[in-house]
Amino acid sequence: MTPEQRYFFDVTGYLHLKNVITGEKLKAAQDAANSYINASPEELPSGFDSSGKHLPNGFVFSRALEALALHPATWSIIKELTDNKPQLFRGTMIADRAGLSESEEALRLHCAREDYGRDRNCFENRNGKIYCDDFVVFPYLTDVYPGDGGLLVVPGSHKAEYDRPEHIFNNGIIDDVNQIPQGVVNITPKAGDVVIISELLTHGALPWKPKDRNRCFLVLRYRPQDRGESRVPAELRERLTPETQELIAQANSNHTKEIVKKDVQTIPFNCHEDSYHTDA
Repeated sequence: MTPEQRYFFDVTGYLHLKNVITGEKLKAAQDAANSYINASPEELPSGFDSSGKHLPNGFVFSRALEALALHPATWSIIKELTDNKPQLFRGTMIADRAGLSESEEALRLHCAREDYGRDRNCFENRNGKIYCDDFVVFPYLTDVYPGDGGLLVVPGSHKAEYDRPEHIFNNGIIDDVNQIPQGVVNITPKAGDVVIISELLTHGALPWKPKDRNRCFLVLRYRPQDRGESRVPAELRERLTPETQELIAQANSNHTKEIVKKDVQTIPFNCHEDSYHTDA
């Protein structure tokens, strides 16, 4: 984590890394995502479902998508925020698209503090580094433009000392991209960008407006390794590389995973692969 990233994440509660997934790796991830989205639910293995906006276990669907869980642009950040004790808790895919009622609805502003209690999560300085025990990495696979809708955040709210009054920000439901309240920011990533947010940051989403384009990204949720079992189903874990299996594994807080000992992780894959792998 660079000093610039550390400062911005500390002040705002989020990072927007631009153009970090590129070339064939981006194309392979996009192709795999489209294969998942367009697959008939009946033809998918157990653990996958393409019928709605939320596609479970999206990062498991393809090696190209799995590689994004250990991407070089985010790996040092993941390690720092978990104090070198990382666990990938779960990894879904979101695909906003025309014809889905869920995509036409706003997602109410929320955060871990409001959902689970003020003392449930942690964001603090530890020996000159940030410790954040619940955060999400969003690798974007499609472009989002101003006016499209999508991700909303309230910068700095991860450190709020006061509860958010229910009536502000339109009672937490923001459904008009042209009427975004003061203090709320609509982030518009492009394909290949990555957004990282603390779960303490107040966030939500505008309805998705385009009828001819999707909004597709992974939702990779990380936390310290001693917090319990990952939500990745047992029947899917054997599909994953040894590195990713170690990443999702629960471990004692005193244990150091082998993957943490490397500054860069590489998951090999065929850039022409476009569907879930079945070779495990």
